[in-house]
Amino acid sequence: MRISQRRRSTLLAVALTGTLALAACGGGGFEEDTAAGGGEDEAPASAEGPASLVMLIASSGEAETAAVEAAAAAWASESGNEVEVRVASNIDQQLAQGFAGGSPPDIFYLDAAKVAEQAAAGNLYAYEAAENDDFYESLRDAFTFEDTQWCAPKDFSTLALQINTASWEAAGLTDEDIPTNFDELATVAETLTTADQKGLVVSPGIDRAGAFVVGNGGWWLNEEATEATGTSEPVVNALEYVKEQMAAGSFAYAGDVDAGWGGEAFGTERAAMTLEGNWITGAMSADYPDVDYTVAQVPEGSEGKGTLLFTQCWGVADASKAQAQAVDLVNYLTTPEQQMKFAEAFGVMPSRQAAADDYKAAFPEDEAFIAGADYGHGPINAPDMGPVVADLNSELERIANADITKLMEGFDQNAGAVLGE
Repeated sequence: MRISQRRRSTLLAVALTGTLALAACGGGGFEEDTAAGGGEDEAPASAEGPASLVMLIASSGEAETAAVEAAAAAWASESGNEVEVRVASNIDQQLAQGFAGGSPPDIFYLDAAKVAEQAAAGNLYAYEAAENDDFYESLRDAFTFEDTQWCAPKDFSTLALQINTASWEAAGLTDEDIPTNFDELATVAETLTTADQKGLVVSPGIDRAGAFVVGNGGWWLNEEATEATGTSEPVVNALEYVKEQMAAGSFAYAGDVDAGWGGEAFGTERAAMTLEGNWITGAMSADYPDVDYTVAQVPEGSEGKGTLLFTQCWGVADASKAQAQAVDLVNYLTTPEQQMKFAEAFGVMPSRQAAADDYKAAFPEDEAFIAGADYGHGPINAPDMGPVVADLNSELERIANADITKLMEGFDQNAGAVLGE
């Protein structure tokens, strides 16, 4: 689908983890079909009389803050409770301080990569929102640790392939040439590469390379997140593919073309293609409105379609004395209707399947992004993996000259030590 300029709120491009995720639920009341966290025998804590909830969010800007405040105020008016919405300057740090001090917010944004760590520390109240099965399965999986889903998906984004229309046509390519697999992607990237423009430019690290790993049927850890699998054939082959294209000069990192991220390289037309999430739409509209482009799904790997999910949930504190009211608020915030209000206000994609048709009707140019919910993979979700991932990201910056097997042996060793293998 061809895009020129779209009038929507600009999403922060680099701070994905701070803003991208949706969720939906079945109404504003505390419904009987809403599972109580902590198991069947453990009822949620409930405030006596009206509750005064504190909500901590990591906002992408004024539009998101206003939309969340309005939704919280509407729920408070209907329920007779109160909600104070606080905008974090550093949500990870402020949550850590709250948990350590015994006074965390009752409800908060929580990135999928942090769920296992916070759950293992005993900081989360596990719950399922109303009509939980309506959330995309891939998103429910992203918030599952040790066979427990800990929170309701708030919203999400996926990676898709952006293609510069002018570059595509200048190279003599047509819609029939839009790549559907890795081999075709390599071919068109080579065709599009010129002295002034790389065929494909991406940001470095696992948040882009991981899409090729997933398409090859691999992942950095096993399904239970108990064992490192970096040296498995699907992972190594996927990284070798990226290395080959980098060495050939048709793929490049953003820094290689003096850009801060893939979207900047694409907007300044130093890249004919890039892999970014739907947050790129706002950036292109605001900063590069004259660049026309097409969005397609990430090409398939050897095992089929694959992409990455970037998502957050509505976390509820185990220490909250108003867990029942917090979950009731989640139910209100995650109805399909409210999720669409958030989508229209600040550009996020609904995490409920019931909202998908309305979203695609309102934003048909996002069809490739929302399609990824059916086959996307969430982030590494295991406790204390942050330093290991940071080291891997650093190593992947030199992928063009790396010994991939040796690189991944180092990852497996580091991850294994953390996982207790």
